[in-house]
Amino acid sequence: MSLSNNITAILNFISLLCSVPIIGAGIWLASNPDNQCLHLARWPVVILGFLILLVSLAGFVGAFWNRQCLLAIYLFAMATLIMILIIFLIFAFVVTRSDGSVEVPGRAYKEYYLSGFSGWLRHYVGDGSNWGRIRVCLSESGVCEKLSRGQPYITADQYIQTHLSPLQSGCCKPPTVCGFGYESPTVWVNPSNVASDPDCIAWSNDQSLLCYNCQSCKAGMLGNLRQEWRKANIALIIAAVVLIWVYVIGCSAFKNAQTEDLFRRYKQGYT
Repeated sequence: MSLSNNITAILNFISLLCSVPIIGAGIWLASNPDNQCLHLARWPVVILGFLILLVSLAGFVGAFWNRQCLLAIYLFAMATLIMILIIFLIFAFVVTRSDGSVEVPGRAYKEYYLSGFSGWLRHYVGDGSNWGRIRVCLSESGVCEKLSRGQPYITADQYIQTHLSPLQSGCCKPPTVCGFGYESPTVWVNPSNVASDPDCIAWSNDQSLLCYNCQSCKAGMLGNLRQEWRKANIALIIAAVVLIWVYVIGCSAFKNAQTEDLFRRYKQGYT
């Protein structure tokens, strides 16, 4: 095997390794409770990672056994997948740019409002049919039940100093502005300012309802999604940079391999 093919094989092995963090990021996103309910974020990254894995494997085989046709297909397919990965990253950054969180005076947790998120995410989650399915899924996931069960003896002072996830803040309690009295993490009574927010009326101490019908719950879902996508994007950016670097060098090695092959054929013909 020529030196150029050796280099190409090594580079393809590196790109094969790059698919691992992409697949890992996708599985991590899909395994989070909120993303299990929000099908939007479940499998696209995993599928992309597996495609990169398969294409890299094809490129490695093509380089190792000097199959120029297979290498050409690899270069075309990898360029397409890198472009898809870059487009996905740009899309993820654009739709998760807005935060939607608001500091609550005297509280360790933040509260979330739909108006603070991108219009595309608001439309997807706010759609009636989508939210109906998501709401049922969240209720069955027990995300609020786990909060209550995990801290059964927490006092009001301890609760307000608890760092809640966006989903817990939006779905497991009423908005602070409502003035509800605290009894437990998922039981609140005697609101003093019901007219301040429509979510104040939507709140229910029924453990199957809580604030799953609230706008704040939709915002909390988007807040969780934003945090998780931002974390996953770090692994995806690193993988994208390495893949681009590998691809550029791979193209050069492929051209050199073709040149070496032509020279070898010319030499054989000459002799």
